[in-house]
Amino acid sequence: MRPIPPSKSADAPQPSIAPQPRAASNLVQRHLPKLYAFWKFSRPHTVIGTSLSAVGLFLLASVENSRPIDGWSLLIWLGALVACLCGNVYIVGLNQLEDVAIDRVNKPHLPIASGEFSRRQGWAIVGITGSLALLLSAWQGAFLLATVWISVLIGTAYSLPPIRLKRFPIWAALCIFSVRGAIVNLGLFLHFNQRLGGMVQIPATVWCLTVFILVFTFAIAIFKDIPDLEGDRQYKITTFTIRLGAPAVFNLARWVLTICYVGMIGAGFLLPGVNGMFLSISHLLLLGLLWWRSRSIDLQHKSEVARFYQFIWKLFFLEYLLFPVAVGLGSLT
Repeated sequence: MRPIPPSKSADAPQPSIAPQPRAASNLVQRHLPKLYAFWKFSRPHTVIGTSLSAVGLFLLASVENSRPIDGWSLLIWLGALVACLCGNVYIVGLNQLEDVAIDRVNKPHLPIASGEFSRRQGWAIVGITGSLALLLSAWQGAFLLATVWISVLIGTAYSLPPIRLKRFPIWAALCIFSVRGAIVNLGLFLHFNQRLGGMVQIPATVWCLTVFILVFTFAIAIFKDIPDLEGDRQYKITTFTIRLGAPAVFNLARWVLTICYVGMIGAGFLLPGVNGMFLSISHLLLLGLLWWRSRSIDLQHKSEVARFYQFIWKLFFLEYLLFPVAVGLGSLT
């Protein structure tokens, strides 16, 4: 792994390496440009992460209550999903509205930075989705209300002056992994568990998943600043990458992810209520894949960093499928 080269001039914007919205079809891109722009504005990797977390936690609550999935339970899931997705779009949209100049360097494909959306259109989307998130969550129960409202509050403090916590690396990372790791997992599970007839309690399996996601999201939070070095430096956004250097942050993120997988492998031997063999073997394979993919990353090439960052998000997505499967298999034995 070779060190990152010296900073280039800010007058020559570098191509973005954020996860690209490749899921949008060419047909949509050609004939429905505003819809495609909205898809980019919503930051698709975060939308997929939010959706899969709702799926995984819903499945865990269903297994916990021995509740078959029927039309009514699916409506409960869908209502929570819509509220969470509205909150998601509000948070990422607000960040784009406050980071237009930075995004023109780091992420020029985003619709506000590229001019596909005007600032007025961006604020309209943020206002509508934020209002819907608050109203829909309040209508569905106290746990969903707390989950969405706290997430929106933290997301606002992260991006919006004068607080703008993203200026400070520790606070920025804390915002990201507290929402993705703790608030979403615990809040959504309690919401689904209560609505499906369960008690207001969190089983060991959900605590295990929450700790895994909490630590995993910290790795995402520090890794995401590696490709944004140019814009962050130009606009004086202090990050771990600027303070420690890209190679150090890359290695730190890799070892944090390793701790996550080693912990889950161990949980396969100790955690009740799961299929331990499936849990341990699946995470051992993913750990091996992680190190195999990371062994030859060249931080001088943004495309390589981009692919590895996307790979980390795919591992994040996969956890919300693998872990419920392990719990489901465990309930059958």
